Amino acid sequence: MEKLTAKEEEVMQVLWKMEQGFVKDMVPQFINPPLHYNTVSTIVRNLEEKGYVGHKAYGNTHEYYPIISKEAYQNQFVLKKVVDDYFDNSYKNLVSYFAQHEKISADELREILAMIEKK
Repeated sequence: MEKLTAKEEEVMQVLWKMEQGFVKDMVPQFINPPLHYNTVSTIVRNLEEKGYVGHKAYGNTHEYYPIISKEAYQNQFVLKKVVDDYFDNSYKNLVSYFAQHEKISADELREILAMIEKK
């Protein structure tokens, strides 16, 4: 799995949200800035070549769907990069940061601890 460009990630976000769709259904999701049909179509085909997207053919029309889950992508590129680059490769530092900056409450931390202990 290779890292996606910003625009490819944007298109994948839409496709993950929709779960499947035609390019014509994806285009209205891009408001700021709007993307042209041909741009979205090209990006989706590139994503298909990279193995992120598959399609079902209905004549000349294709309905696209994600092959790679959002969670799998996040685990490999998004979260790992943030933890590596900003928290010295330590999830403890990440959680500590959120606690210190009051982005997470003690109750939420207890819930997380309960989830960890259940596994």
